[in-house]
Amino acid sequence: MRIISLGGFIDYRIQLANALSRKNTVMLVIFANTLPKENIETIDKKVELLLLGRGKPMYHPTNLLILKDFVKKVKEFRPDIIHLFGGGSMIVPFILPFIKRYPLVSTIFDPVPHLGQKNLCRIRFVLYLERKVANQIITDGEKLKEMFMKVHKIPEEKINVVPLGAYDVAPFKKHEREDLKEDGNLILFFGGICKYKGLDYLIKAEPLITKEVPNAKIIIAGRGDDFRKYEKMMVDKNNFIVYNRYITYKEGAELFQRCSVVVLPYIDASQSGVIPPAYGFKKPVVVTDVGSLPEIVDEGVTGFIVPPKNPEAFAKAIIKLLKDEKLRKQMGENAYRKLKEELSCDIVAEKTLEVYKNVIEDISKKQ
Repeated sequence: MRIISLGGFIDYRIQLANALSRKNTVMLVIFANTLPKENIETIDKKVELLLLGRGKPMYHPTNLLILKDFVKKVKEFRPDIIHLFGGGSMIVPFILPFIKRYPLVSTIFDPVPHLGQKNLCRIRFVLYLERKVANQIITDGEKLKEMFMKVHKIPEEKINVVPLGAYDVAPFKKHEREDLKEDGNLILFFGGICKYKGLDYLIKAEPLITKEVPNAKIIIAGRGDDFRKYEKMMVDKNNFIVYNRYITYKEGAELFQRCSVVVLPYIDASQSGVIPPAYGFKKPVVVTDVGSLPEIVDEGVTGFIVPPKNPEAFAKAIIKLLKDEKLRKQMGENAYRKLKEELSCDIVAEKTLEVYKNVIEDISKKQ
């Protein structure tokens, strides 16, 4: 099968393209200005890479000049399927007229925008276009599928659930160090900082945690919202280690190795790319019961699931893991096994390929 992958979510698309390329021909279309150098070396040699862009934002007017070249490349490639990962990007309205003649699958992770997300009108408009044009939609959780059906009135047969998978584990694992071990009672919050991530509830949980585990420290690693409002909430800043900036894969690998537990105090979510790398480094997780997070966390087996906006429950679960090393290690092993058996890139690729085949078959029947 000849597959074109384009849009956002670069880490995800690279790993999926790598897995699909083992039995298919894949073209990965990426805007050059959105591809960090450390990502290039993770692309398999079997994947045909098409870099577009002139060093400006992908929706900048000057980039419209590359559409002609893009259309030419697509025609020459003769795809059986085009897989769009839009995520609300303004490039979508410009490319849809040129690709809608092909069988089209669209991956949409968020049925509705997240709490506190900016540019809502733009995001809603673009996601509407993606939903309307796509032959089939892929999302990464059963609860999210239900939301698509309820909020957007999309028929069940048009929505497919494919797990998020271990898409960004490999780039982190590449930097794993044998000499680096778990370092004390470190609690890791990793990823972009924005309102829906519920960081304020983790900060509120800190005094409860350190009361029971005095040497515990919380690592906050990621860029995003103005961090000053969170600093003001901290009862004791000495119990926090903050890296409020972009975290490289190498730095991330060290943080995942050093920590004892990875936490996601989200108050709103679809799914999270933080859980797979946590599992990859054999770390248990504590997550809130929002979105489809509970669908990839086995309660009491790979981590704990607690109610959102509840610092007491969150602290209790973290304390339990910090105080019980045997339980923590066993959960970490369970998490790693789940990653390999249920969330591997190969499994995600197989499920995605099945969606492609169904789309092509349905179109063939209608012709």
